[in-house]
Amino acid sequence: MATISELKDAVRQTLESRGVMGQLKARIRAEVFSALDEQQEARPSLSHENLLINELIREYLEFNKYRHTASVLTAESGQPETPLDRQFLATELRVSEDASSKSVPLLYGLVSHFLNSSDNRGKVLLRGAAVSVSAPGHGS
Repeated sequence: MATISELKDAVRQTLESRGVMGQLKARIRAEVFSALDEQQEARPSLSHENLLINELIREYLEFNKYRHTASVLTAESGQPETPLDRQFLATELRVSEDASSKSVPLLYGLVSHFLNSSDNRGKVLLRGAAVSVSAPGHGS
């Protein structure tokens, strides 16, 4: 008969091999951060812009196998657990894709576009976001 220590090791190995252990650790980290942050400044609401930005970041993180970081982002930001449909995201961002661009996160395509753009000598005029909430850590 197996000892309790052997059973613990078997359960730990099984959870790790299934990728569950890392998810649990990430979720615990997110909950600890959330509990600590409750005392501090409130984070901005999940505006439409924040939703899109978070989704671009989540897609990038998951593509690069940073799943634990993605789970913390989801928990901490209030992003829906179910990812947004990629076509919806592309439509919202007014991005057209070809077959090859669909194999990488949208963020790669956006960065590539700006790095390779010759319009306006590589400069893009950025304007303030349409949201009325100031960025975290910046006073109103």
